[in-house]
Amino acid sequence: METMQNPNALKEQIKALMVENLMLQISAAEIKDDQTLFGPGSLGLDSVDALQLVVALDKNFGLKIPNPAAAKEILQSVNTIAEAVTRKLAEGSQTHG
Repeated sequence: METMQNPNALKEQIKALMVENLMLQISAAEIKDDQTLFGPGSLGLDSVDALQLVVALDKNFGLKIPNPAAAKEILQSVNTIAEAVTRKLAEGSQTHG
């Protein structure tokens, strides 16, 4: 698997994954990279969406989100998710086994 992915390609993947897994009523193109996902003035996701997103990120990128505090940090926006995935991929390429 290509680890040094184009960051924009990765963000597109994350948006597509969100639309697909969370049954969003908008297209991936409508989600901004820095748009807040939860809370006021956000994309309007809820705790069920958060859970599904955690599962989808694990399944698609092997990104484990161990606890609510980590989830709160990682699931802020597409940008923060992309950063976490990029970090995960970088770690994966360094450690074998």
